Amino acid sequence: MLNGVLRVRNQPLDAAIKDAKRRLDGTQWLWWVGADSDHGTAEGLLAHGAQQVADLPVMAIDITTFTDPVTPADLKIRTVGGRAEMEEYVQAYAEPLGFDPDDLKPVVERELDFGYLDVVRLAGIVDGGTVATCALSLGTDVAGIFCVATAPEYRRRGIATALTLEALRIARQSGRTVATLQASSDGEPVYRRLGFETVSRYRLFALPA
Repeated sequence: MLNGVLRVRNQPLDAAIKDAKRRLDGTQWLWWVGADSDHGTAEGLLAHGAQQVADLPVMAIDITTFTDPVTPADLKIRTVGGRAEMEEYVQAYAEPLGFDPDDLKPVVERELDFGYLDVVRLAGIVDGGTVATCALSLGTDVAGIFCVATAPEYRRRGIATALTLEALRIARQSGRTVATLQASSDGEPVYRRLGFETVSRYRLFALPA
């Protein structure tokens, strides 16, 4: 999901919905409603026929206290750079995150365009192939962790945990003290064991075409 609405400023919700539909026509997109959204946004979206499709916890951790990562013996963690590595990276997260594996060229192009956002992409390599991903955003004072995904056949081996902890180590090395992420239902207990705490929630809505 690379398309969506996070917040609206200085326009009525009706106008914002019309604008979002115009701009995002032909794509899959969601509207994120959280504590920083305008009052009444969720109710307004529901009144326009939207359906709530997810309720994600926003989790945060004090990265001055976490334990340094222990990498599984067969795992290598690499920073992604260049088109060839980016193509492998996108291919690795496509299935776990619900992208069409036969239409990844535009996703690769968008990822390559995101360089200006101070994003560090980590690839988990096993037997020479990329089997897991994690992205770290350093664009603000609070580090953001995104795109944590593991190929189904490599799950429950500590790979995603190792990538997340490596991202936290890089964030701490950058001088930041707090990192956040939005967790799936499967990921929430894992992050809680790492020391993340729920600090807010995002409700995700899909509007009718």
